[in-house]
Amino acid sequence: MLYRMEKLIGLSIGATDGEIGKVKDVYFDDRRWAARYLVVDAGGWLEDRKVLISPIAITGIDWDKRTVQVRLTRAQVKGSPPIDSDKPVSRQYEMEYFGYYGYPDYLGGSLLWGAMPVPVMPPAIVSPAEEALVESPENHNDQHLHSAAEVIGYHLHATDDAIGHLQDFLLDCESWAIRYIVVDTRNWLPGKQVVIPPHWIKRLEWPEKIVEVDVTRETVKGAPEYDPKMEFSRVQEEVLYRHYKRPGYWE
Repeated sequence: MLYRMEKLIGLSIGATDGEIGKVKDVYFDDRRWAARYLVVDAGGWLEDRKVLISPIAITGIDWDKRTVQVRLTRAQVKGSPPIDSDKPVSRQYEMEYFGYYGYPDYLGGSLLWGAMPVPVMPPAIVSPAEEALVESPENHNDQHLHSAAEVIGYHLHATDDAIGHLQDFLLDCESWAIRYIVVDTRNWLPGKQVVIPPHWIKRLEWPEKIVEVDVTRETVKGAPEYDPKMEFSRVQEEVLYRHYKRPGYWE
């Protein structure tokens, strides 16, 4: 099932022994296109401090009660490495974070979450083949995490013209992969929303706030309309990929 990332904002985070705070943002990875952390405002009991929660810690989401349950205690969260909300999250910080919680590095393997396709702890025994895929943090000093809140509104360019602006993301609820970016085309094309897989992005110009995708404007114009009020099903995904004449990610 896919859901809009904006639905996460404002959800309460429940530890095993009480509430931690509320989700204020999501940090996503622009290498493998996955949501890596929930940014949680824990100011109610941690003096206006923000903390990061990895999907590895999440045991379930109750959309009706608007809560996210995690397998952490408040003491664990309190002792986690503090983040500077005014600075990007560095790889050095992430290595400290992984070490504190005992989490694997999601860049340490060929799958979406390193050695695993979903955000869970891997088996204790790692094969030599998997060890060979582990990437050292020294190779990743460049910034690869971005705030979802900051990129909303970025301009989308097709290969031949502007097509709209980035409005939201569609997440896979099991793997936390970003399957699509939601594009609002009303300022450039007849008013509708469309979705485009992030792996079709050719270029990201963060300072200029521009995202360039490898599709033509005319193709986007004729793409199936995305209705945010309806669940985006596999049938709709198949129609979308047939329109673009490309294989689906599930293939």
